[in-house]
Amino acid sequence: MRSFWGLMRAYWLSDRWKEAWTLTIVIALLTALCSKAGVWFAVALGELGNSIAFFHDAANTNPLQGILTNAGILVVLVVLKDAGFTGVRGLVSATLHRKWRGWLDTQFNQALLDGNHTHFHAQHGSAANGIVAPDNIDQRIQESIKDMTGGAIGLAMGVLGVATSLYFIGENLIGSSVEVKGLEFLGSYGSAVLAFLAVAIYVPLNTWIAMKLGRLLERLNIRMQQAEGSYRSELTTFLRRSFHVAASHGEGVQKSMHDRLYVDIDKTWGRLNVVNNSYTSFELIYNFIGARIVAYGPGLVSFIHNRLDYKGYITGSEMVAQLISQCSWFIHVMPAIATLRANSQRVIELAQAIEDVQQPQQFYSKTGRSEFRYASQNPVFGLTIQKLELAHQGEDATPFLSAANLRFRRGEWSFLKGQSGCGKTSLIKAINGLWPYGRGMIVFPEGVTSFYAAQEVKLQQVTLKQLVCLPGSEHDHGEARVAAALHKAGLGDFIENMADETREGKNWDQVLSGGQKQKLVVARIILQQPGLLFLDEATGALDPEGKVAFHQAIKDNCPDVTVISVMHEAVAPRSVAGAEFYHSIVAIADGVATKKPLAPTLPAELTTILAQPRPVEDKWLRISRRLKQK
Repeated sequence: MRSFWGLMRAYWLSDRWKEAWTLTIVIALLTALCSKAGVWFAVALGELGNSIAFFHDAANTNPLQGILTNAGILVVLVVLKDAGFTGVRGLVSATLHRKWRGWLDTQFNQALLDGNHTHFHAQHGSAANGIVAPDNIDQRIQESIKDMTGGAIGLAMGVLGVATSLYFIGENLIGSSVEVKGLEFLGSYGSAVLAFLAVAIYVPLNTWIAMKLGRLLERLNIRMQQAEGSYRSELTTFLRRSFHVAASHGEGVQKSMHDRLYVDIDKTWGRLNVVNNSYTSFELIYNFIGARIVAYGPGLVSFIHNRLDYKGYITGSEMVAQLISQCSWFIHVMPAIATLRANSQRVIELAQAIEDVQQPQQFYSKTGRSEFRYASQNPVFGLTIQKLELAHQGEDATPFLSAANLRFRRGEWSFLKGQSGCGKTSLIKAINGLWPYGRGMIVFPEGVTSFYAAQEVKLQQVTLKQLVCLPGSEHDHGEARVAAALHKAGLGDFIENMADETREGKNWDQVLSGGQKQKLVVARIILQQPGLLFLDEATGALDPEGKVAFHQAIKDNCPDVTVISVMHEAVAPRSVAGAEFYHSIVAIADGVATKKPLAPTLPAELTTILAQPRPVEDKWLRISRRLKQK
């Protein structure tokens, strides 16, 4: 689906080809019937015009009955064509549109949301190296695919309508053709040749004009989509940070951003309106001249020279008008073609971006050094990191963090310590394959699952049980286990709402506070029982007591888990009894990460004694007494 025609035919060559071709064949048959009905309509219109023209003719014994009969037949044909053939075709084509769009939507969602984290990597392109990240992916998947599929089906029906009209109307024009004075060498095909010649000159000439306007429309449509997408993206981001804007009184700055983005929409929209209205005027003039002058011209010579009666003249002219109308589908749908090309380009760009990141390291190697290697080893040896260097984009970028050899034993808790910006989070991302640039070897314990808990928790709009069961399915765990995990994490008050997607009309992302969301992460950890746990400032929204409870819940329920944690605290938290949760510290200083055991500390009760304002001699006497008791 990385080319226009590949994108157009993918559905018809997929595992749902029977569905696609069945609907297509039905549409083709109904289109042929619509074209045939156009011939019937032209004949009936000729009969009605003839009965009106010869109303006062002496040979016409019952003129009123003739007019009413022909008018009734014409109405029946209009109903049959428009409400019958055309209406049913519209329903079937809408069904094909829905099915095709649904299939494409599924394909792109599966491609973006694969185990390769394609949705993440696809947004890390670099314009400087010719790899541009696709903007507004949500717009591309929803609006662009919807408009593209609808436009493509409409255009295909137009092409088919032209072909069937040429066949049925052309057959009738040739059958009713008469000799034209001055063109006797054509014989009885004279009037038919004039009709086809008029269509062949008039339609292509105006189609060329339409194409010029269409290219301009295409460029403006693409620009409009980009502008609209950027404005909508900023609005969505603003609503997510609404509290921060309010707290900082940043409404003025936010408004200026909105105004700046909307100016681009307004200017592009203004140019698009001018071109659209110009095209509408061109099309109206074209339709009038085609239906009332060009269509009635070819048969006029034969009618003047009395080689064609009035009925034949009207019927033939209406058929030429029908033929011009059908052959003008390219002109009528040029705005749709421009939109189709714009939408297809947006979808193709997304497909190309998805394809480019199927091998993430090869993708990032185009914009920098990306030489990470991942392997596995016996779980007894835990997690090993060797000769790791992390850098930013660029072939010659200097590493900002290096680690010669880090080993994390099974069940060991390690605390990452260093100044802000030193690379603590980048190290965890690199271990999990989410840092693009650098090199080194990361060896995972074989068969051990990992869990990454980030500082900011965003919750999807699903049931509470599904939120706890992530990344698995809600069917993987019974309600009793999920309820137990919620209780142990300190969210027991919500157990009765496990099957609900909302509470009091709000989704769970709105219901739960920052601290409660981080407790929800604890419930996930308890339920999933990972072997490797990465805590990236996962307790930032908790108070000191909450942080202790967070760690204690993991310690009590996941005894063999290996923990690597990033926190802003200078000292790792301890249990209520004063025991250390962590066994080692990974200190990052001057761009180098080194690991060492956690320094032994005094028991909590001795620390309390030392903190009391007593004479020095009394303090050490009490400490000595306590130590003797122990």
